[in-house]
Amino acid sequence: MKRILLPAALVTALFSTSAIAANKWEKESMDAWIDGKAEATILFNGNLDSFDINTDVQDGIVTLSGSVDNKIERELAEELILGIDGVSDVENRLTVINKDMKDDSEIANNFKDAKISTVITSRLLFESEVSGTAIDVDVDDRVVTLNGELSSEAERDLAITIAENTADVKSVKDNIKIDAE
Repeated sequence: MKRILLPAALVTALFSTSAIAANKWEKESMDAWIDGKAEATILFNGNLDSFDINTDVQDGIVTLSGSVDNKIERELAEELILGIDGVSDVENRLTVINKDMKDDSEIANNFKDAKISTVITSRLLFESEVSGTAIDVDVDDRVVTLNGELSSEAERDLAITIAENTADVKSVKDNIKIDAE
């Protein structure tokens, strides 16, 4: 009986150890993937200085550190990161340098448009079924205009759906042409 139980216990222990290691590896690789998307999202946004913002990811929670010029940029960075798939929460530790800036509604609207543009552009670039580099995303007062040339109707439909499903978008104008090669 001991001859059967000892190998069975050994096999169980080995499988348990490798399952734990695989689970840890999956979490670490998912965190690294989220961190890469967070860095790229901040980089693609023209209203944020990506060199002044640091990201760190632990179990799907992104910690933002560094500095921004005003409260709107601080909130913009957080909103952009919250829009990334796999992010469960954002711990915003960004320091605001110019605390006296008033939250002017026109500036806030411009930042909201910039956020929408960055989120859609990032999602299009990371979507393997869409030629994200072939699409230009313009946003004015939360109305998205998609311009460019794609190879199929299905690809265009997916790009439009991605834009429509982005938070804060009022509507989407489709100016995408289909290359009829």
